[in-house]
Amino acid sequence: MRLVLQLVARLLVVVALCLGAATVWATIDAYRSVDRATAASAERVSEALEALYWRELLLRSSRTREHLVPVPEWRTIETMKLISPGICVQFEPEGAFEKPLCGQSKGIGKAPPAWFAASVQTFLGNHAAVARSISTRNVTAGSVSAIADPDAAISLAWQHIVDNIHVALLMALAIAFFASLAIAHTLAPAQQIVAALQRMAHGRYRTSLPRFRSMELAMIGQAVSDLGERLAQATEERAVLTRRLLEIRSDERRALARELHDEFGQNLSAILAFASTIEATAGREQAKSDVAQDARMISQATRRIMACLRGTLNRLRHPPAEELGLEACLVDLVDSWRSQHATQPMIQLDLQGDLADVRGTVAATAYRVAQECLTNSLRHSAAREIVLRIERRTGAENALLVHVEDDGGGDAAKVAQSAGFGLTGIRERVAALGGSLSIARARRGVSVAATIPLAA
Repeated sequence: MRLVLQLVARLLVVVALCLGAATVWATIDAYRSVDRATAASAERVSEALEALYWRELLLRSSRTREHLVPVPEWRTIETMKLISPGICVQFEPEGAFEKPLCGQSKGIGKAPPAWFAASVQTFLGNHAAVARSISTRNVTAGSVSAIADPDAAISLAWQHIVDNIHVALLMALAIAFFASLAIAHTLAPAQQIVAALQRMAHGRYRTSLPRFRSMELAMIGQAVSDLGERLAQATEERAVLTRRLLEIRSDERRALARELHDEFGQNLSAILAFASTIEATAGREQAKSDVAQDARMISQATRRIMACLRGTLNRLRHPPAEELGLEACLVDLVDSWRSQHATQPMIQLDLQGDLADVRGTVAATAYRVAQECLTNSLRHSAAREIVLRIERRTGAENALLVHVEDDGGGDAAKVAQSAGFGLTGIRERVAALGGSLSIARARRGVSVAATIPLAA
């Protein structure tokens, strides 16, 4: 999962937890608000009755307490205004047939779900009654008792929670949305870093990254740039060393070819001359016919050795592609393989682009790649068809593509991991010229592709 999605998912989990905590807090606060409304109603009604009590006491100072309070006028609309919705007030001591005076509870909210009422009742319990004396100086004046109507209290609590949760939910969605945008904007440079790493994986080591505002991302970007620079330098140094190694190897091969030609060639020629002389001399004498036959066998063996030596000298010297041109040498290479394998496999040569001026090291490398790939396909697979395509790509790419594909059903992974001298050699040659070699699975076999820059 992408890092942005992970962070956004974790943010949503945190928002959900905060929303749940806000719901619990709103429920407890709603429960306490009913208790606060109950206490406030009792306080207001007791103060109103106390004022009424002392007024009646001043006006009717000669009467007994029973004639002072309660007075009929206390159950009035003014008193109703002092009682909060859903709260019932009872005067103590109660009068005959007297019912509690309750605040308006209709329209205070929708009926709550049954599970909510049961949960509140289970975890928070019932609301306690609140009592207030009418007069602190005369305890015989009576008291006011206020208690919340259970159904009205639950409805009030549910309405309070719904109002708060709506606001909290809108805030949570807004926070999640804007925080997600901020996270995505903050981590946007990570895509540029990943793109730079992917370019480095394809050999484009020197890649520039902008200066990021975040300190951590800026440090990562700088580390990636430094790594790319070091890889580019190491690749250049390796290419120089590889080219030098190839030059030394070529010099050694040429020196070895000269030594073989000068020493072995002359000695073999001398042996052949001596054997021919012995054979001619012994042929005139009938008794020495066995000697003539031995001399003839020596001559035949010497000629075979000389033929083998000529083939070895041809392989040791530079391929003719450096002097004759790539196209002619490839045609000759394919024709030679076709002559050796008259029936199968069928070798197709596909030349695309102008190859007339492709000479020198590039031509020699392309020739070696084609030669090695054809050799491997013919010797190590049951291929029935081999396609050799040489393509010259112009423009910004300006490279030579050598592509060999067979239908021998080989394992591309094993071929790529092979440590044989042939593949290792062409890898070194291609890398020395700044190119790339890839081995992949084809439709029915193995595909080898080498890209060689023409500017090398």
